[in-house]
Amino acid sequence: MTENQLRQKVADIINAWVGATKGSAKHLEILNIYNNHKPLARGYRVQVGDAHCATTASAAYIKAGIAEYTGTECGVEKFVQIAKNKGIWVENDAHFCHVGGACVYDWDDTGKGDCTGAGDHIGIVTQVNSAAGTFVVTEGNMSGGKVGKRTMAINGKYIRGFICPDFAAIAKNTAGGPTIYTVKSGDTLSKIASTYGTTVDTMVEINAIQNKNLIRVGQVLMLQDTAQAAADKLEALGVINSPDYWADAAEAG
Repeated sequence: MTENQLRQKVADIINAWVGATKGSAKHLEILNIYNNHKPLARGYRVQVGDAHCATTASAAYIKAGIAEYTGTECGVEKFVQIAKNKGIWVENDAHFCHVGGACVYDWDDTGKGDCTGAGDHIGIVTQVNSAAGTFVVTEGNMSGGKVGKRTMAINGKYIRGFICPDFAAIAKNTAGGPTIYTVKSGDTLSKIASTYGTTVDTMVEINAIQNKNLIRVGQVLMLQDTAQAAADKLEALGVINSPDYWADAAEAG
């Protein structure tokens, strides 16, 4: 996966949750992804009634399989501190943030000079319009507790700063990793997901698993939602090398 594909993957994940309200199926998916990720930040399981902007951003990074590079948090200021520790915090309101980075807000910002106040809110940049000088942020816990979108001006008021993961390095580090996994005795989806930097929900979705608590020894699971993973699975199953496979492929053109 290229850098831009990885950036877009994060954007697509959080955009799929737009419209989620507290207690809705999409909101519960966000909480499930976040709460089942290990290690759980501060050991706190986010509740349905909690503010969830940082949780939503974290869940998008978790589902994209890059949480080890971004960190995860349910609190905005804690998230900022993690970003500073990882060297991915940009202390500049006027920074041109690309898709996949996170915008942090300070609602007490006066709009004069560089804001250095406390972070109050966070969302992920999902679209940039450089010609118009604007960018779109998809955020959890907007008015009414919903997931929605906000258009911001570059260097606009209320911008506290940005969390900017090094997507080029992440894409390079994750390239060439395993795309599939064959279930062994004693395995669980949770164990497999944790080992390969993904989530149970992601594996359930891309493998069309009906019961996440029921996997069988010898079952071949895709670790990524990619064409390469699908091809590798077919090859592991012996399908792609079978005479029937090539006959059907030739017939289909």
